Order: sequence, then structure tokens, then C-alpha cells
Amino acid sequence: MLKSEGDRLKRVVVSTPQNAYFDVATHEAANIPQLADPAATIRQHDRLKDTMTSFGADVVDVPELAGHPNSVFPRDVALCTPAGHIRLRMGLEVRRGEEDWISRELEAMGEPQIGEITAPGTVEGGDVILADDVAFVGLSGRTNAEGARQLSSMLSKMGYEVRTTVVGEDYLHLGGALSMIGPGMVICCRGAVPSDYLAGFEITEVKPVGLSPGNVICLGDGELIANSAENARAVEALE
Repeated sequence: MLKSEGDRLKRVVVSTPQNAYFDVATHEAANIPQLADPAATIRQHDRLKDTMTSFGADVVDVPELAGHPNSVFPRDVALCTPAGHIRLRMGLEVRRGEEDWISRELEAMGEPQIGEITAPGTVEGGDVILADDVAFVGLSGRTNAEGARQLSSMLSKMGYEVRTTVVGEDYLHLGGALSMIGPGMVICCRGAVPSDYLAGFEITEVKPVGLSPGNVICLGDGELIANSAENARAVEALE
């Protein structure tokens, strides 16, 4: 498993949207503001998988969890570390139950569970970025102080320096404002975190426009995936 999201991506778990994601009966409760076009969504997701595969990543596509539209976002449900995965506890209540599902899938791949976030703590993976020897953790509407405390204790024992900050209301998760783009390198939205939060890192700054302007996928060796439709400013800054 990667110690840092700035390293080369070797294996990644995804869940292609299928029945649950397009279920009219559940999408509002699942905090999905509008239903996506199924054909376009699957086509775009397949393109993402093909791109990661073409750069050498082993893409593991696990079936979505019935009745859980948000299970197509598996990053949120578990944090993978060099020692194994930490089972998280979802801040969005309708996502509870996904934790057992993703842990079973990861253990079947040989990735053991080494810890878990317990009530009343909540942590969603979008609020955690492993960056070399630093773990960035965001306090948000999905990750609370008790969850961050539990996670910080586990990560500190692994040798990470844990840095915690409050995520602004403009972002659902810390990952919407901040991403690794290489060893010692990050992209970050202007004003999203305190000035000293990223000390020691080379910063590419991007103007905060849209829901997740700082969100990109690092493939390694200077190769990145960015959503050009929504993150045009990030693409421009990175180029």
C-alpha cells in the first residue's frame, strides 16, 4: 500500500455506478442532488478506469452495495495505509453499513483491517490525505473532532505527523481543496487552509471556483488526472 498519495498509483479500488446510484427512491436521502444520466455516467467512469489502467494501476472494480448510492465513492469508507486499512465511520448517516462492505472487500484482497473509528467519532476518507510523512486531516460536516482524535492516534503510531484543520463551508471534504501531485508537492485552493498547514511542501495554488477545484488524482511520475470540465483552473495552474 502507498505511504503517500504522491507516489505512483499501483492499485486502486473503484465501484462502477449501477442500480443503486441511479435509484430515484434513494438519491435525495443519500445527499445526491440530482440523478445523473446512466449512460454518460458509466461511460465517464469507464474512461477513468481505462486511464488509470493505461498508466499501470491495477484497478479493482467492486460491485456497489445494494441500497447505498454513495457506495460508488469507496475512498470515503476506509483509509488504506502501508500496514493495512482503517475502517472509518461515515458522517452521513445513510452511508452507515458501507463500512462492513468495504472491509470485507479489502480483506478479500489481502488488505487487513488494522483499526476502526468508533462512535461517536466519524471520519470520511475524503477528509484524509497521506502526504509523505504527513497526514492531512480535515474537520468537516462529515469528520468530527472525536473521529479525528482516534485517527490521529493510529496514524501517529505509524510515524505520520498529523496536521488537522477545519474545512471551510465551500468544500464537502478537505480533498476538494487539497491534493497531492507528487512527492513533497500539493495543489491547494487559495485561502483554503492556514498558511503554515502546508509547511515543507511545494504548493501549486488554484483559484477556488466550483465544488472541488483542488481535487485531482496523482498517478505518479508527474502524471495526473483532472476533470477538465470542472477543474479548468487547476489544469491551467498545473500545466
